[in-house]
Amino acid sequence: MGDPRRARAVRGADRRGAHLRRRQQRALETPVRARGCAHAAHRGEGNRRLPGGAHAPRQEPILTRITRVARLLSDALLVTGSTNVRYLTGLSSSNAALLVEPDGAAMLYTDFRYAERARAIVGIEVVEIARDLIGSIGSLLSGRRIAVEAPHVSYDTYRRLSTAGIDLVPLGSQVGDIADGPVEDLRRVKEPGEIEAIRRAGAISDQVFAGLAEERFTGRTETELGWWIEQAFHDAGASSVAFSSIVAAGTNGASPHAVPGDRPIEAGTLVTVDIGCVVDGYCSDCTRTFATGELPTQLAEAYAVCLQAQLDGLAAARAGAHGRDVDAASRVAVEAAGLGERYGHGLGHGVGLDVHEAPVLRPESFDVLVSGNVVSIEPGIYLPGSGGVRIEDLVVVTEEGAERLTMFGKELTLVG
Repeated sequence: MGDPRRARAVRGADRRGAHLRRRQQRALETPVRARGCAHAAHRGEGNRRLPGGAHAPRQEPILTRITRVARLLSDALLVTGSTNVRYLTGLSSSNAALLVEPDGAAMLYTDFRYAERARAIVGIEVVEIARDLIGSIGSLLSGRRIAVEAPHVSYDTYRRLSTAGIDLVPLGSQVGDIADGPVEDLRRVKEPGEIEAIRRAGAISDQVFAGLAEERFTGRTETELGWWIEQAFHDAGASSVAFSSIVAAGTNGASPHAVPGDRPIEAGTLVTVDIGCVVDGYCSDCTRTFATGELPTQLAEAYAVCLQAQLDGLAAARAGAHGRDVDAASRVAVEAAGLGERYGHGLGHGVGLDVHEAPVLRPESFDVLVSGNVVSIEPGIYLPGSGGVRIEDLVVVTEEGAERLTMFGKELTLVG
């Protein structure tokens, strides 16, 4: 059903995924791929299980990242977002802040619990403070003009720092679940080591999907399959799940961010599975929709349209493309099928240390893609009272196009 020229335009695309294929063993009207075929297709792309001695990818030196932030500043910046602190220092902590001066000097504030690990970071001065991070910083920086990360500073924190005598300069903004600011601007473009970590997380997601496609769905609950997925990620070597897995069967699939329930999954419906894991701090995010038997025509057609929309979005994603234009490309097939109102979210978002970050692919987006962006491509069609379809891949943006980081096939896969 897909335009083969478009499929070829996508680097790393699973060309078989561009076409639905009828399963010969059962006389189903809906063209699907049998579970065994799904597993075989995955094996054909190579076993990407992490080797036992795998280690974290090499990162750009911490001081280089801090220097790049400093070049953007006219005032010292207090970095309080925990993900941003980790990006700039490598320290994962629930109680730390980093002060970056315009000249590149950096001071890390944290309490006794994290101080030893913080002191192991070369080139950053560490100040061990009391558990009250904000109170301590207020005392130490009183009388200074300090920029703060607006998306990561609560009203109470702002009030306390201001009352302590700090002249605060808010930087950045928050739109929905996407924060923007000086550090987020740097995080948009992934370094080779970051891309490698995301690629490994994507490979584990592929592995989990391959195993899931061999599992029985009917008669089991969404919650049960969700627990199976979490265990499979653990067994495959992931650090953790990136978010609560979505398993949405039947009418529950009409909700994009459905909550798994305890009703047994029925035959003859669609099951949307949206999963991700964390490797070396970096996330994967991938969605596939499975069939539990012969589908009503409405659902079968919705799947075919969604797949074409996803292929069109993949083909449009490349360096220099505007986020809104990539989103628009994914809507052509959906609008032509009369389902435009049933595709009510944006095409995608950045993925990295956070599962939702810049840039975004939405109708209102002003972002322009550049090489090194890692984004999701995830159109969906949601039919209240019937079900839903979403198909999602992670890609790294290049000058030539979008290179997929998640490779599990996209034919409509039949599960028991």
